Amino acid sequence: MSDFAARRTMMVDTQIRPSDVTKFPIIDAMLSVPREAFVPDERRDVAYAGRNVDLGAGRVVLEPRTLAKMLDALDVQADELVLDLGCGLGYGAAVLARMADFVVAVEESEALAAEAQTALSEAGADNVAVITGALVDGNAKNGPYDVILVGGGAVEYIPETILDQLKEGGRIAAIFADGMLGIVRIGYKIDGDIVWRFSFNASAPVLPGFEAKQVFVL
Repeated sequence: MSDFAARRTMMVDTQIRPSDVTKFPIIDAMLSVPREAFVPDERRDVAYAGRNVDLGAGRVVLEPRTLAKMLDALDVQADELVLDLGCGLGYGAAVLARMADFVVAVEESEALAAEAQTALSEAGADNVAVITGALVDGNAKNGPYDVILVGGGAVEYIPETILDQLKEGGRIAAIFADGMLGIVRIGYKIDGDIVWRFSFNASAPVLPGFEAKQVFVL
């Protein structure tokens, strides 16, 4: 077993399973996807640490526990279409690719998107399409989606343009920033409206464009 393979097994055994994530598709995906291939080369040694991995410019690869618990709450099915917003270098999309039918991964940075496409291709994730575009726009062209994961960081609000891309009965997960803390909420689309429920605590930098709108009072 290679060093990275051993670290991957340890990550699952010490970070994922103890967080009450036991669904086989998630465990299998996180044991199979080489996380070190989806972080900057200079940070490969910390790829399996229990923290977010910095991509620069306020962007991160979410810590394994946070991603796993979000996926657990979303309960992604094998026949579902998923929108991954802020895919970074593609780790979340690679994990989702082993669980869902197809993944549309949106990345605003052309450089990150190009690297993500290469890493995903090398990992054999041929059911992922990496799209370069503004994260706040989502990707209506290929929707609507059964599941939306805001995986590239936290939000202070989510534009209606993204919520409109969720199918009736679909689910969306995001980390909502609250000062230095954060709360993961899962939204369920019921009768055209999103019903949000608390899931667990986590933190990440706020994604550009997802900051709360300032209201000025004269």
